[in-house]
Amino acid sequence: MSESPHHPDDLWRRGPVWTESERPLVRYLARPLREFLHVESAGSVLLLAATVIALLWVNLPFDGWASAYDHFWHTPIALEVGDWRIEESLQHWVNDGLMTIFFFVVGLEIKYELVHGDLRDPRTAALPIVAAVGGMAVPAVLYAAVAGGGDGAAGWGIPMATDIAFAVGVLGLLGPRIPSAARLFLLTLAIVDDIGAILVIAVFYTDGLSLGWLLGALGLLAVMAGLRAARVWAIPVYAALGLAVWFALLESGVHATLAGVAIGLLTPAVALLRPEVAVDYAVEGLRDNELDAEELRRLRFLIAESVPVVERLQTKLHPLSSYVVLPVFALANAGVALGDGVLGDALQAPVALGIAAGLVLGKPLGITLACFLAIRLGLGRMPEGTSWPQVVGIGAVAGIGFTVSLFIAGLSFPGAEVLTAQAKVGILLASVLAAVVGVVLLLLASRRPTAGEVSPEEAPATNRGTGSL
Repeated sequence: MSESPHHPDDLWRRGPVWTESERPLVRYLARPLREFLHVESAGSVLLLAATVIALLWVNLPFDGWASAYDHFWHTPIALEVGDWRIEESLQHWVNDGLMTIFFFVVGLEIKYELVHGDLRDPRTAALPIVAAVGGMAVPAVLYAAVAGGGDGAAGWGIPMATDIAFAVGVLGLLGPRIPSAARLFLLTLAIVDDIGAILVIAVFYTDGLSLGWLLGALGLLAVMAGLRAARVWAIPVYAALGLAVWFALLESGVHATLAGVAIGLLTPAVALLRPEVAVDYAVEGLRDNELDAEELRRLRFLIAESVPVVERLQTKLHPLSSYVVLPVFALANAGVALGDGVLGDALQAPVALGIAAGLVLGKPLGITLACFLAIRLGLGRMPEGTSWPQVVGIGAVAGIGFTVSLFIAGLSFPGAEVLTAQAKVGILLASVLAAVVGVVLLLLASRRPTAGEVSPEEAPATNRGTGSL
């Protein structure tokens, strides 16, 4: 007599689930891929790979490749319902639509930091906040000094940005040489830098403002806040309102991706239920050693709402942002032709030189001077185990602007393809140079931990960090 297919030992008899089996496809592809995606620097690797692919796509000497890149990313895509129609190129859909997910994750991380993280404690947050301000102001001033008098004047916001994904990834490559406190300092600095970049985009890179649509977007955000206060928990309701906010901002002239930031900041960072509510229900429901479908649904709901929505959404969306959104953005925006004298011309152009001066020189100078002043004035304290040479090295690593710099470059010179190309060349070269300089400085200033010391990899893991921003 055969056993029931639902016998609890059946799964064990048939062997482990597919992802834990010893099949060749699992052993040599699926499992290594899964382990790679759990590495902190994996998002940076994919972002770098997408950038290299975009550059090769445009610059390899094959007939039609460069034009194919341009044709592909400028393919018009329209959404039409009745008399309503919106049409943008594929590149615009990536920059205005897909990147909203990235900025939403940034908003979630900022909200987490404000409620649970370092931005909650003024004493701990003071130094990276001051350092971020210095690291934004000095690059903008240097850019203005180099390129502020010509057609490229609008690009002063480009070298203000720090790419979290690349910057944290570079520190990850250095491993235990970098104190955990120093890594935390850079992460907090980069998050504050993101806040500054968001404000710069909202205030200075908004054209043709439509007050009616803007008020509509603010009204929808107020509705979301009201629903949250009324303890409405249905995420599809907020998703629908979020799409409406995005469209209203798109029509208002304010960059639509800021909808992601605003909604992220409105997301609850405190659990809606106490964890013991789910525990008590589970204990009561399992008294008879079984759960029916309704009890299981209820238990899942209680367990989920015992964890803050911010943390749940970060866990779900961080891989999407790091492994899909940012690489696609790089693929759509990093394809710059470097032949026919373009590279040489860009290296002499004020826009590219201003960006290089801001990212490579302005970032470490601004961050180091700001830290020095903050510590001397008693506004902050040096991260534990961190030396001044390491602060300079961290400042250099913060000069990796890339993602947000490319984003602001696209907003700075609308319709000016030459200036945009020069800006992208400047960003790419300056970010590479900043990474190299930062790594060299940190290697010279750091040491490997001695026996008994805890390396950053052994420290408790967190789910913070976009891979940004």
